[in-house]
Amino acid sequence: MNNDFHRIKRLPPYVFEQVNKLKAQARARGDDIIDFGMGNPDMPTPSHIVQKLVETINDPRTNRYSASRGIPGLRKAQAAYYDRRFGVKLNPDTQIVATLGSKEGFANVAQAITAPGDVILVPNPTYPIHEFGFIMSGGVIRHLPARTDSQFMTSFDKAVRHSVPKPSALVLNYPSNPTAIVADLDFYREVVAFAKKHDLLVLSDLAYAEIYFEGPPPPSILEVEGALDIAVEFTSLSKTYAMPGWRMGFAVGNERLIQALTRVKSYLDYGAFTPIQVAAAAALNGPQDCIDEIRDIYRRRRDCLVDSLTRAGWPIPSPPATMFAWASIPEMFAHLGSLEFSKLVLEKAGVAVSPGVGFGEYGEGYVRIALVENEQRIRQAARNIRKFLAEQAQSLHNVIPIASKANRTF
Repeated sequence: MNNDFHRIKRLPPYVFEQVNKLKAQARARGDDIIDFGMGNPDMPTPSHIVQKLVETINDPRTNRYSASRGIPGLRKAQAAYYDRRFGVKLNPDTQIVATLGSKEGFANVAQAITAPGDVILVPNPTYPIHEFGFIMSGGVIRHLPARTDSQFMTSFDKAVRHSVPKPSALVLNYPSNPTAIVADLDFYREVVAFAKKHDLLVLSDLAYAEIYFEGPPPPSILEVEGALDIAVEFTSLSKTYAMPGWRMGFAVGNERLIQALTRVKSYLDYGAFTPIQVAAAAALNGPQDCIDEIRDIYRRRRDCLVDSLTRAGWPIPSPPATMFAWASIPEMFAHLGSLEFSKLVLEKAGVAVSPGVGFGEYGEGYVRIALVENEQRIRQAARNIRKFLAEQAQSLHNVIPIASKANRTF
C-alpha cells in the first residue's frame, strides 16, 4: 500500500519536531530545560474572564452545539474592539467571523479561496501556516522579503509582473512572527493601492496587535481607505489576554472573503464551546487594564533577555513588538546552521530555542527566542549560555589546524 498521501507529500519534514524530540528526551532524563521554543504564553488568564467562563458553563443550555461563525454577542464585541482601537467600523453580521484561533481561520480561508496552481505571495521568514495553509490547498508559493521598506515593494512589483499565473493573494504579518518587524499606515497604504491596481486579495495576520513596546500601537490594514474592498484581517485573543488554549480568534474585513470562510467553516465545525465564546466577549467588553499588565510583563522579560544574553556574549537585538526576539546565531556557530545550533544549545546549555530555518529559508542563520519564561529563568538561561559559549570558545582554541597538502614541506 502506498502511504504517501498527496497532500502529505507536499509538506516538508517539520523542522521544530527535531528540537521537540530532543527536549522530550532531556526531560525524560530529568534535565531542567529552559524552554524559549514555543510561543505559548505562560501567564494566567485574567480572573474576570475565567469567572465568566465558570458562570456560563453552569448553565446547561450552553452545552449544546454553538454557532460556527460565532455567537452574535461575540461578533458585536469584536466590532466594538475594532471601532475603539482602530476607528474601523465593521458589520458584525457580514464582516466578522469567529475562528478557532487565528491559525485555524488562516488555514480555512486559504482552503476557501485557493484553486490548484494559484500563486500566493508570502513573506519569508514567516509563521509556517501562512505558507503551508496554501500549500495544503493546492497553491504555489512565491516568497517576498519580510520587510516594510522599498525592497518589499520592489519585490512585490517584480513578483506580480513575472509570476505565471498572476498572483491571486498576498499575505502580510506585522508585527511579524518571527522577526518582530512592525508596519506603519504608510506601508499599508502602498500595499493596498498596489493590490487594488492588480486585483489582489490581501490577508493580514495581526495576532500581535497589542504586544508592542515602542512607538505608536501597531495599526490595522483596514484603517486604510479602500482596504475593505480587498482585505481580511486575522486577530487572536491568545496573546492579548493570555488565552492560548482557549482557541479564540477572528477574521474580519471584506464581506466576500468572510462569506467564503464562513461557508467552509460551516462544513467543518460547530464553533467554539459557547461558554468560551461568552468569556471571550467578556474579555473584549470588560476592563482592558489586563492588556497593559500582560504587555508590561513581556516588556520586562524582553529587557531582561536582551541585557542578560548580551552580557553573556550573545548580542540580542531588542524587539519592538511581539513576544519574540529574533537573533543571529553567534558567529562561531554560523557554519552549523540554525537547526544544528538549536540542538547544540539545548544539549549543552539546557536552553531551547526555535531554529530560524523553520520559518523559511531566509530564516537560516537566526533563531527565535520566545518570552515565555520568567525573569529568574531568563537570567539562569543567560548563565548557562555564558558557560556554554566559554567552553565552546575554549574547545575551538585548542583545536590544532592540520596543514593542507599544498602547504606541507617534505
